[in-house]
Amino acid sequence: MMAEEAILGYLENHDEISDSGQFATDSGLDHNDVVNVIKSLHGFRYIDAQDIKKETLVLTEEGKKYAEKGSPEVQLFLAVPQEGSISKEELQKLLDPAVYKIGCSQAAKNKWVQMGNQISRKVQHVEDRVKDLLLQIQDGQELGKDDNNSLKARKLTALQTWKGYSVKRGPEYAPRRRRTATDLTREHLQGGDWRNIEFKEYNFSAKGPPPESGHLHPLNKVKERIKNIFRLMNFEEMPTNRYVESSFWNFDALFQPQQHPARDSHDTFFLKAPATTKQLPEDYVEMVKRVHESGGYGSRGYGYEWKREEANKNLLRTHTTAISSRMLYALAQHAKQQSFTPKKYFSIDRVFRNEAVDRTHLAEFHQIEGLVCDRGLTLGHLIGVLQDFFSRLGMDKLKFKPAYNPYTEPSMEIFSYHEGLKKWVEIGNSGMFRPEMLRPMGFSEDVNVIAWGLSLERPTMILYGINNIRDLFGHKVDLGLIKKNPLCLIGIK
Repeated sequence: MMAEEAILGYLENHDEISDSGQFATDSGLDHNDVVNVIKSLHGFRYIDAQDIKKETLVLTEEGKKYAEKGSPEVQLFLAVPQEGSISKEELQKLLDPAVYKIGCSQAAKNKWVQMGNQISRKVQHVEDRVKDLLLQIQDGQELGKDDNNSLKARKLTALQTWKGYSVKRGPEYAPRRRRTATDLTREHLQGGDWRNIEFKEYNFSAKGPPPESGHLHPLNKVKERIKNIFRLMNFEEMPTNRYVESSFWNFDALFQPQQHPARDSHDTFFLKAPATTKQLPEDYVEMVKRVHESGGYGSRGYGYEWKREEANKNLLRTHTTAISSRMLYALAQHAKQQSFTPKKYFSIDRVFRNEAVDRTHLAEFHQIEGLVCDRGLTLGHLIGVLQDFFSRLGMDKLKFKPAYNPYTEPSMEIFSYHEGLKKWVEIGNSGMFRPEMLRPMGFSEDVNVIAWGLSLERPTMILYGINNIRDLFGHKVDLGLIKKNPLCLIGIK
């Protein structure tokens, strides 16, 4: 209030405050308080304010030290004895390392000292012009252009911008600020105060505070769009709420041998408690054991002793195909009791691998999986379904390359042409589930399953221009990305 009264009172008898900084000094006020009041009064048109900018030369921290203690060259000169010489090592002990380094250079340049293993004076008296110039700047004196450039080159001075205002009376000027109200209240009407109150103009263009709300993560946006694509293709979502799975459903039921490297603790997270599962379908377990050990359905098997204790181990699922094996087994049992019903299944959920974390790999990520179970399916059906699915993702150019998977044969890697990178990039894996996997479940020989999978993170990173997976998923994610990421438009044509 003191600053406001001082400004309005001064303008009552004067035409202008030419410099808010000088006015604050003369009035014994803090300039920041004066500036805040000027902004407020200007907003209500009590005053008109114009910006003032001044550039002044000030000393840097290094410059302040030399203004107090002298320039490095003079400090070094004074440390050299008047008669005789001093070794470099002894001189270094007497001076700060930075002062010694700069002092040697400048004193030699000025021809004050003789440099060598022994350092001696070439003159007996010197003037510390650098210190004198720095003190002049501290006193507010102006220097010549050459002196200014010399000090600036040595980073002893810097330009500092000062901002203030010049002020004149405005169209709504009054010696005192009038009372203003934002709302007409019951008390104003009852007491008659409304006659003497000035009401603020209502700003219909003002923006209200943004409402607080939740925000969808980019992964959830892409996940929902891909789910909609599966639904449009008449796929049914599988329940994926089982993060902990037994090795049997995760590996053995998929005809993956117990000696496979993926089943090693270096690649898979095994649980300590509960360490093993307590319930498995015994008849089916026996069929899986038999096909692993001695084969069947046109296969020789793996020819090893299958161990139940390995199959019982609990783990964090390494792929959502563990869910697929459960669903297919349930479908086969239903077909035995009633009749076979073709199915299209999909899942999108989290899986876990014991991998080293880097810019493209995490120990947990999301897997997208789709499968079709029907009679008479062939590789041609798989390619057709893949072309339909990926075209809805905006990937029309596809290539397929033969590959190997323990539980699919034939198997194919899927490649798409990336227009931005101008090259083919791998986007997923696919194949037909092997008879050694399907027949023990109870499916007849004419029933086949085609399937494919890909990660959710890779297309999301491409869509949102993210180069490091840790910026997308995990504890290092920027919350600003969650609040401001755009809509996901894949699958919308």
